[in-house]
Amino acid sequence: MADILIVNGVVVTVDPDRRVLEDGAVAIAGDRIVAVGPTAEVAAAHPARRVIDARGKAVMPGLIDGHAHAGHGLIKTMGGGRGDLWYQACETVYTVASTEDFWRAEAELAALERLKFGVTTGVSLLGGGDTILRTDEPAYGDAHCAGVVAVGTRSVVAVGSTRPPHPRRYARWEGGTATDRMVGYAEQLATCRTLIDTWHGSHGGRIRIALITPTLREEHVAQLGAGTLEEAKAQAREMRALSRERGLVFTQDGHTTGSVAFAHSLGLLGPDALLSHATGLTEAEIALCAETDTRIVHNPSAVASILARCPVTELMEAGVTVCIGSDATAPDRSGDLFRHMQQCMHYHRTFHRDPSWLPPGTVLEMVTIDAARALGLEAELGSLEVGKKADVVLVDLRRPHLYPANMPVFRLVYFANGNDVHTVIVDGEVVLENRAPTRVDEDSVLDAAQRETELMLDRTGFRAMLETPDGFWRTVRAGPEFRD
Repeated sequence: MADILIVNGVVVTVDPDRRVLEDGAVAIAGDRIVAVGPTAEVAAAHPARRVIDARGKAVMPGLIDGHAHAGHGLIKTMGGGRGDLWYQACETVYTVASTEDFWRAEAELAALERLKFGVTTGVSLLGGGDTILRTDEPAYGDAHCAGVVAVGTRSVVAVGSTRPPHPRRYARWEGGTATDRMVGYAEQLATCRTLIDTWHGSHGGRIRIALITPTLREEHVAQLGAGTLEEAKAQAREMRALSRERGLVFTQDGHTTGSVAFAHSLGLLGPDALLSHATGLTEAEIALCAETDTRIVHNPSAVASILARCPVTELMEAGVTVCIGSDATAPDRSGDLFRHMQQCMHYHRTFHRDPSWLPPGTVLEMVTIDAARALGLEAELGSLEVGKKADVVLVDLRRPHLYPANMPVFRLVYFANGNDVHTVIVDGEVVLENRAPTRVDEDSVLDAAQRETELMLDRTGFRAMLETPDGFWRTVRAGPEFRD
């Protein structure tokens, strides 16, 4: 007896044979898939307590977002497009102007956004940029993880140390009063250990912890000075050793020309390493990624991909696993991976001036099975196969932009968007049904997000960052302050 039987759908398995079953079924028992095949066969062999009729819907694996930022959901668009103001907001809010309630509300909002877009698993850095992390004490990571658990999705929460020099100023708020505290690397490391012990693998594996250290690039050699640079190197090696000791994904944000070679010199690369952005890589760095089986997460909609190109096609031809990340929710992008798949295709086809690059099936792999492989979870997630975790998404194909009803996988990738997601199952539990979350009240999540944003704005005095800038209307190009 199955617990859930999904019948009559277009089942996009992304299994080793890449089967697409026009009248397919998926049977689920507990948190596992127990059968995938034609509806008549699976229904006969697996009577179920609950039957979901997926007629007119695509049935696909849960999508996996390889890179995003916790916290960004409550400050998105602040600064009106000015990079200097955006980063000021990130640094101030995440270190000295956020509370546990802020992190909980943002986590629920971001998880709900992912859920409604069919993203069942996502990497979330506990802060912004590669060196603004809320790891002064475990309470903030606890709040984030609790928020994700409440909604019911999966999160790989990346925590780690900030770039030296240390100590760094943080603040804890009680009521309307802030108490400053200087925090060093040892305390950040202790926070990471506590979060690993508390959360990694918890709630049926829905919460996992990853470790992160700031990316070191050539400019840091001069900026940090010899002594501080050696301190940064030693801390990166120690954090990397901890990731290997505990079997965790190790990630870094903001890689670009030269930084992959720098990371290799520190012994940071490997099949459990996930490097984000990776723009402007040299041929030698592409070869390093292939030789070490290091994984890359490409963020095609991010500002970094405007400033330089991630050589995705060259990496993939070299045998490197590349997945897609939303880098959400930053000033101009959401967590909708359908949007980012489409952006990815057009980005690299434009570069090559050739529409044959990155066929739609390949980019769908980049947010399913390849993303699972990038996180070391391909045995559990990323495809609809017997024995894997029951993370399943139903996409409504009876929509004007998805008709006529033929070539369904092409339509999923080229035309669908996150708002077409109808039902989501995570770990065998229906957590989104008929576009409504089942674990949380959507209005309550939205109201909490608004309340915590207003309180944050009161603490920071950043309301001016919400004003529409002069360069918004009647101009072809914003002023130079927008290019900082």
